[in-house]
Amino acid sequence: MRSIQFAIAGIGIAVFILLQCVFMVDQTERAIVLQLGKPVGNADYEPGLHFKLPFVQNVIFFDSRVLEYDAPAAEILTQDKKNMVVDNFSRWRIVNPLLFYQTVRNIQGGLSRIDDIVYSQLRESLGRYTLTEIVAVERSTIMDEVTTKANVLLGEYGIHIIDVRIKRTDLPQENQLAIYGRMKAERERQAKQYRSEGREEATKITTLADRQRAVILADARRAAEAARGEGEAAATAVYAQALSQDPDFYEFVRTMDAYKKTMKDQTQFVLTPQSEFFKYLQ
Repeated sequence: MRSIQFAIAGIGIAVFILLQCVFMVDQTERAIVLQLGKPVGNADYEPGLHFKLPFVQNVIFFDSRVLEYDAPAAEILTQDKKNMVVDNFSRWRIVNPLLFYQTVRNIQGGLSRIDDIVYSQLRESLGRYTLTEIVAVERSTIMDEVTTKANVLLGEYGIHIIDVRIKRTDLPQENQLAIYGRMKAERERQAKQYRSEGREEATKITTLADRQRAVILADARRAAEAARGEGEAAATAVYAQALSQDPDFYEFVRTMDAYKKTMKDQTQFVLTPQSEFFKYLQ
């Protein structure tokens, strides 16, 4: 009975020691083996099953996938002396686990180095461009420059920068208020200019319309006077022709017409009995 217990205990110890001798590296990981704090053997263990000495050696795993670092927003001075707040992020990966461990130890240390180097390169590159170029023209060029230079510096830490991108660019709060104030003043100036130009154009149109109206009325009056003169001439010719045919009748008709126009209700005349005006009433 006791021999069975010893056998089971021996098997348990053997399994435990065996488990201490093997380790598995996942597809998403890389690993290094340390003995008393110093790297030993293969400095970079790829995915698969590997062996190590039990108890005296330990394994440190590193993520081999593409990682992201979202840097905090920071102020940067452009070439035209404008302050701007830049919010950027980096995509990176560990390409040399042993070098990474020896220089920065862990992910937090690596992020610290990435933050320092990427920010310094970003500040240097953006400082060679104006605010307008950064926002509208040269952003891709700047990002390529920063990525290339950061890779050169971070290579000595076992880090490879895949991409650096600017997510957002803003102006500092105090600058925003000043710029909004200038924009408002500029829009108000343009509005005043447009209103002034509108009033000037309206005056020109009104003056032209008044002049055209005066010309049209003058032409109409001239045409009316001409037509009236022609009518009066025609009437005079008719009257003259009628007078030449029967002067007495013409005088009678003209006198009757004068009676109609002058003898209204309650009309009073002071005339002598020999007045020529009433000769047809005698």
